[in-house]
Amino acid sequence: MNEDKPLLADGFDSAVLGLSRGTLGSSIAVYSIDRCIDILVKRDGMSEDEAVEFMNFNVLDAFLGPMTPMFVYEMDAEQINEYADSLD
Repeated sequence: MNEDKPLLADGFDSAVLGLSRGTLGSSIAVYSIDRCIDILVKRDGMSEDEAVEFMNFNVLDAFLGPMTPMFVYEMDAEQINEYADSLD
């Protein structure tokens, strides 16, 4: 296995957003958390709460080394600012 090859999350191809430069300079796969949840709901028949719990415990907390995919919430600048303001 090529250690510099981006790892992909099985079953979430339609949630891929692209690649990001990883902390070690390698490219890592980037996924939309919301799209992954939608896939679990539609494909696997989970409720939204079940899909969120599955993502939290089985996907987002997984660490497979430096090539582990990144999962992000899709937000525009306004949404990010609102989130940041809510932290005060």
